[in-house]
Amino acid sequence: MPDSTPPARPAPPAPSTVPSPSPVPSPGPRSRSTWLRFALLIVILAAAAGSLLLWSPTALLSGGLPAGVPAYWLAPAFTAVYAVGTLAFVPRPALNAAAGLLLGIQQGVLLAVLGTTLGAAMAFALGRLLGREALRPYLRGRMLTALDRRFTEQGFRSVLLLRLLPGLPFQAGNYGAAFSGVRFLPFLLATALGVVPTTAVYVTAAASAGEPGSAAFLVSAGAIGVLVVGSLVSLWRATARRRSAAV
Repeated sequence: MPDSTPPARPAPPAPSTVPSPSPVPSPGPRSRSTWLRFALLIVILAAAAGSLLLWSPTALLSGGLPAGVPAYWLAPAFTAVYAVGTLAFVPRPALNAAAGLLLGIQQGVLLAVLGTTLGAAMAFALGRLLGREALRPYLRGRMLTALDRRFTEQGFRSVLLLRLLPGLPFQAGNYGAAFSGVRFLPFLLATALGVVPTTAVYVTAAASAGEPGSAAFLVSAGAIGVLVVGSLVSLWRATARRRSAAV
């Protein structure tokens, strides 16, 4: 008799054990947001610098409070104007000189250090929130990588040395630290301590300028000369290192 058993059907193929690749999120929106924040940072800094065409922080600091304003507003107003002045790229020696002329040595040094620290905190916050994500991918190369690692691992010591080192622009140090991995609190404490020597020198020189033969003026003027020479030497050494690296 012929076999009436139906032929066996082929078994269905086993499901593949290789997982399908997960979809890669498009970097477009995030990239656009990152660069929009960076553009906002540039606009804010340009507006701060351009505002100097309309007002002068050093003139406001040297002029004191308008008539009728209570004296207890002097300290917070001075600190705020000083901080905004640093954010607008006004040289700190000019701001410190205004502090010495208006407030004298003791109060001038105290409020100038407070204003410097507040201005550095504002710049650090702007750089960290608006610019760090956009510029971090470009921190490449052996030197930049080493600097970033040093600031990340030894934040307080690195920023303190940065503030004590003559010749480096104050604002460049603020944004350089913001773009690195240093934390906010070590940055702030190191800034407050590191700016005391140079602040005291310039405030004392301005406060004692009316007595050019006094010991305070002579010592502070000599210290300023040392700082200028140190800045020139630092600039010369940095230029020499760049030339040797380019060879």
